[in-house]
Amino acid sequence: MPGVVKVMLFLAGFALVVAAFNTLIRWSLRAPKVAEQSTPGMVGLSYSEVQISTANGKRVFAWHIPAAGPGASPALVVLHGWGGNAETMLPLAPPLHRAGYTLLLVDARSHGRSDPDTFSSMPRFAEDIEHAAAWLKRQVGVDSRRVGVIGHSVGAAAALLAASRRDDLAAVVGIAAFAHPKTVMRRLLAAWHVPYIPFGWYILRYVQHVIGYRFDDIAPLNTLARVRCPVLLVHGTEDAVVPVAEAQTLHARSNRAGKLLLVRGSHDSYEDLERQTGEIVVFLDDAMKTVKPLKSHTDD
Repeated sequence: MPGVVKVMLFLAGFALVVAAFNTLIRWSLRAPKVAEQSTPGMVGLSYSEVQISTANGKRVFAWHIPAAGPGASPALVVLHGWGGNAETMLPLAPPLHRAGYTLLLVDARSHGRSDPDTFSSMPRFAEDIEHAAAWLKRQVGVDSRRVGVIGHSVGAAAALLAASRRDDLAAVVGIAAFAHPKTVMRRLLAAWHVPYIPFGWYILRYVQHVIGYRFDDIAPLNTLARVRCPVLLVHGTEDAVVPVAEAQTLHARSNRAGKLLLVRGSHDSYEDLERQTGEIVVFLDDAMKTVKPLKSHTDD
């Protein structure tokens, strides 16, 4: 009997250690929640603050910036990366708005001013994109057949995931997208000096268990081939977080509608943004032309 008690105590202690380690993993990988400090009004744009219902009974915060011209405009959901918020993407708003686009700059769950959830993940970013796109399609002045997505980093991977499972998005622009979550995680663990065996191996499997998806099933390297709308991959040549080689690998895997734009800049900072945004606008305009627009009242 004493031997049985020792085994039971050992198992109980081991279970506590595993539970504590799992808690540490989730704590260390949580996304920082930082509220916006500026607004679209500060860059001369008229906007409204909206709350949009998303998965798990949560709501996401967004800036809605209607297009200025008459008729039904094309529109874009714009989503930040891990730890960012709508303000992160605000530099894109003025040139896109001048080009005639209605914009919806979104805070993903557990980011910015959106509702917190139990955890953040790329699939949850994708869920938020899908709910935001559905909301945007219902707005007066928006051509529901010409709605696209712009995402950065995790937001870019999420945009590709969302587009891979639906056929009603007109275009996707992925800025600094990574090829595979496993590669990102392994780089992060290496930066933290966490040995892959046994800790990194366990962490990767635990994260997949928590988010409810295998990394292979949601990796841009695999979802990109299933995207049916035109895709533009934008990547900084000095990106040290996601090497430019990953963008080139993704582009090689994309369909015939995929394009790659390499620009000077790092993961979060791009030089000569106005010129680069101009090239993004050209791509979006071309993509939107392939979709028959709604007939506006001015055509009657």
